[in-house]
Amino acid sequence: MRILFLLLVSITLGHSQKDNSLQKILQQYSNHFDTIFSQPQKYQAQVIYTQIDRDAQNKPTFTTHTIGVDENRYFYPASTVKMPAAFLALEKINDLNIINLDKFTPMRNSAARPPQTEAGVDLTAKNMLPSVAHYIKKIFMVSDNDAFNRLYEFLGQEDLNKALISKGFNHTRIVHRLSVSGYGIEDNRYTNPVSFYKNDQLIYHQGLRYSFDNRKWNLRDEIRGKAQMTNDDKIINQPFDFSTKNFVSLKDLHDILSVVMFPEAFEEKQRFRLTPEDYTFLYKVMSEMPKESKYPDYSKEPDNYVKFYMHGKDSIPSHIRIFNKVGWAYGFLTDISYVIDLEKNIEFFLAASIHVNANETYNDGVYEYDKIGLPFFGELGRVIMEHEQKRMKKNIPDLSRFKIEQYD
Repeated sequence: MRILFLLLVSITLGHSQKDNSLQKILQQYSNHFDTIFSQPQKYQAQVIYTQIDRDAQNKPTFTTHTIGVDENRYFYPASTVKMPAAFLALEKINDLNIINLDKFTPMRNSAARPPQTEAGVDLTAKNMLPSVAHYIKKIFMVSDNDAFNRLYEFLGQEDLNKALISKGFNHTRIVHRLSVSGYGIEDNRYTNPVSFYKNDQLIYHQGLRYSFDNRKWNLRDEIRGKAQMTNDDKIINQPFDFSTKNFVSLKDLHDILSVVMFPEAFEEKQRFRLTPEDYTFLYKVMSEMPKESKYPDYSKEPDNYVKFYMHGKDSIPSHIRIFNKVGWAYGFLTDISYVIDLEKNIEFFLAASIHVNANETYNDGVYEYDKIGLPFFGELGRVIMEHEQKRMKKNIPDLSRFKIEQYD
């Protein structure tokens, strides 16, 4: 089962091009991409650009253009896996349907076996207590790794993956925590006991869980590079094996975001089971900039800290809102975004990934993020925005649903 947009036109590099194909759009506005797209083996760039047009009732149709997209070729999604985990955590809260249990209910993760750790306090929260909502806010605002790990433990490895597959996102495997040492493949199958409390009264408890999911994925390029650096800074001259690492295809990430931004455009079985208040909450925290947050206080971070398409801009105008999730690790950079301009009534989806690892050594921290990767995203965002400003539309979109009042 695949996600079906109301209208979908997929145009890939090497196939017949239409007048408004993505390849021609990029060439029209900039020659910055020539080097990137002329070396697909080196940079492995993938781009998905979805135009949105509205009818007189504001109902959207989508026209999608792609370059280099291959759902069966491995790339490391890094922190973008946090986005589906956030959506599924809200869905699980709703499915539990327990009185006094919601996304704001204080949450405690216990430790049942090594190397698991506990989490019952969060000094960045207004009440100093962690919750699903607070973890989600940290995920989208600064891509907090521990926040994802705690939601991964709440969801459970097997249930997390089965939930995504049930919605048609088949090119996914989320099988490990992020940026914590000591966890092997088997350790990540086990997820911590999780409890929810209200005024120290236990509302819900979930015990230690184990994932029996043993599905295999047949992906190309899971063995990569020439060398790798160990955690004790030793170079081993052998390729890096990504076959046990997380993976979500760019297409699935694009569609997961699309379903949340436009749930009414998809069949019910493809949607996340979220409440109207959940959507309002997500639209807020996904587009909020660090300077707009009080809890946690991220005022020292730049506007574009996790907004790659605004790379090179010191500040982002308040009328431009980007609902997105980025990821960067092992030389892979990815950004999955829905972008709107509330002044010019512009909206579009833009998802892209690039690989920048010239020395073909993994885990050494030597990647061309600043020289090649981030400038690629910055130029891509500017080109698509400029194109959208000139693109004729029959109906002006009503974007009022995305004008969200600020939370604490």
